[in-house]
Amino acid sequence: MAARAPRNTYRFQVTADFDLHEAARRLPYLHDLGVDWVYLSPLLSAEPGSDHGYDVVSHEGIDPTRGGAEGLAALSAEARRLGMGVLVDIVPNHVGVATPVENAWWWDLLTHGRESRYADAFDVDWDFGDGRVRIPAVGDDDEGSIRVVDDEVRYHDHRFPLAPGTTSVDEQHYELVSWRSADDQLNYRRFFAVNTLAAIRVEDRAVFDESHAEIRRWFDEGLVDGLRVDHPDGLRDPRGYLDDLATLTGGAYVLVEKILEEGEDLPRTWATAGTTGYDALGLVERVLVDPAGQTALDELETRLRGHEVDWTELIHDTKRAIADGILRSEVRRIVRELPGETLAAAEVGELEDGVAELLACFPVYRSYLPDEQHHLDRAFTIARTHRSDLAAVLGVLAPVLKDADSDAALRFQQTSGMVMAKGVEDTAFYRYSRLTSLNEVGGDPSVFSVSTDQWHEHMVKRQTVWPEAMTTLSTHDTKRGEDVRARITALAEMPTIWGDALDRLLELAPAPDPGFASLLWQAVLGAWPASRERLHAYAEKAMREAGDRTTWTAPDEDYETAVHRLVDAAFDSEEVAEVLDELLGHVVAPGWVNTLSAKLLAITMPGVPDVYQGSELWEQSLVDPDNRRPVDYDLRRELLSGVNTSSLPPAVSTSLDSVGLDKLLVTSRALGLRRDRPDLFGSYAPLGASGLLADHVLAFDRGGAVTVVTRLPFGLESQGGWGDTTLALPEGQWRDVLTLRRITSGSLASMLSPLPVALLIREDA
Repeated sequence: MAARAPRNTYRFQVTADFDLHEAARRLPYLHDLGVDWVYLSPLLSAEPGSDHGYDVVSHEGIDPTRGGAEGLAALSAEARRLGMGVLVDIVPNHVGVATPVENAWWWDLLTHGRESRYADAFDVDWDFGDGRVRIPAVGDDDEGSIRVVDDEVRYHDHRFPLAPGTTSVDEQHYELVSWRSADDQLNYRRFFAVNTLAAIRVEDRAVFDESHAEIRRWFDEGLVDGLRVDHPDGLRDPRGYLDDLATLTGGAYVLVEKILEEGEDLPRTWATAGTTGYDALGLVERVLVDPAGQTALDELETRLRGHEVDWTELIHDTKRAIADGILRSEVRRIVRELPGETLAAAEVGELEDGVAELLACFPVYRSYLPDEQHHLDRAFTIARTHRSDLAAVLGVLAPVLKDADSDAALRFQQTSGMVMAKGVEDTAFYRYSRLTSLNEVGGDPSVFSVSTDQWHEHMVKRQTVWPEAMTTLSTHDTKRGEDVRARITALAEMPTIWGDALDRLLELAPAPDPGFASLLWQAVLGAWPASRERLHAYAEKAMREAGDRTTWTAPDEDYETAVHRLVDAAFDSEEVAEVLDELLGHVVAPGWVNTLSAKLLAITMPGVPDVYQGSELWEQSLVDPDNRRPVDYDLRRELLSGVNTSSLPPAVSTSLDSVGLDKLLVTSRALGLRRDRPDLFGSYAPLGASGLLADHVLAFDRGGAVTVVTRLPFGLESQGGWGDTTLALPEGQWRDVLTLRRITSGSLASMLSPLPVALLIREDA
């Protein structure tokens, strides 16, 4: 029997301040919103004070600060009472080790070294560390602060164990080394380059069983219905892991946080319903982008940067810098695991250069040998073209890295995703400002737009192959909230207006880097009104992640001060405020249309739609931790009550709703239909329009429910509206679920007013 799948989900970030008991109290609101399953962030015990939960320190139970076992029991019971399911995020790849005493596995490893019960749980290269784990915790010239106190090793506030029978620092199974050595001297695998997140080896059956015992209990006791798997690409064998997970859960609904590059498919052999939706997000974003704006925005980016930006070259260089920098420890370990004959065939430095170049040239996150070897073949081809001087060493590496049973090949597969994530999402995304709504997790910013025909092709395939994969617009990992992106997307329709306004801003508030200033002003425009504090925090993170003028480890105070002046100018300069106000006058209304169109698309397209916490109203968050701010559910409950007692909220007529009542209406009524009438969403068929402005509508029939959304609203308005443009509706009498109005014709001027979107069902349905 197929696993039960949700019809839609709603994501809660569970924290000490919003624990499982509080989440349980909010479930009636979710039910009234139309939600089918509640979707919870990681629950296992995490680092003290963690507000995200991805730094698990114990697999033995649910974090007491998040409500403990009693909290999950209460939430599950309330969900069952309301007929709702429960989906939980799990973290199999790594654990938190920032506070060693909190993590019993890590503490035991440091205490007993290779003899530890958990020596096999962690991915440590003992020989490279001369039998010790290297912990990069020591500040510059601060070795003297390491001391033994009360049978522990102390370094300032950090505590580490003493091995039995020892009294000195030098006798331990670990070595406290300079934080700078993490780049190339580390001997344990991490999550990306985060030293305080140590990877574990769930490919070892004993490690899998012990790390999943509490998760098994959730299913044995019927508390949880499905799982979201964090970062499967970090695992040695993702497919094998998912098979083990399917056995443990009895074949429950499972999603994977898998990033798919342009043209890449999720392996169909995996025991999963699909991805968590970044691929869907990218399609929704791009079908609403005006392709006519690309040339002008390319020219603007070239002028601001002082040279033409080649995205492929840019990400090659940022990925190579990551492989040579913060992830060089991983590159060196791959080389150390090469067989002896390979090591004898070339110098170690040449092999490291070759591996780093392959990682920089890898076209997707990772390969899964022996399947999908074509990605690895392509990486070799690109590397040989890019670095002809490495032809010989690449020839030496090829047979080993293409061998599915080779330790070096397996580790290369685990590493390529790290380099991609850090080099592209966390670096290049902040160095490319053409249209930053496209700089989103799982997306390729060089792909500017998607036509309606391309959209329909993707949707037909999605309905056929991955009908229960997740769709989403915002997550805890998105770089910009969905409604920030909706406004920025509108700039593609008005590149001249945007370029002129940006020139005035650069004149009024001179920037040390005009290209970065463009990225920053787009964020200000999308998030406005936003507090000074939030925008300063974003500016700091964005410029340090870009890493070309200042970094987290070596801040350039003069540059950063100049950038922060731009943020202050938005609040303190009347002239800058006038430019921003004028620009907002152009983008707010089209952004409102883009928001409602994107939301309805995400909820009604093939897949399982997720609503990220709070995004039923305006979601104008910036990058984390801004997108994990507390949500006012009392306000949302009150507003939803008003929406549910009238056919249309008063704000609809203004098109400039200050809190998002229009969005709440669209979200709640579309979610409710998805939950209560799944029979209306069992297929996918494009619907065509006729008339001069037919390109401004996107419509499809899901098997009884018809979605109609406006695209390119600025251009539509500048041409006087829909005129006589009509939609070819299937036969029948139709009613709009959103406005409750009867639809008597295919006239878009009538159908898409007062809302720019419609969700139609037959009256007899």
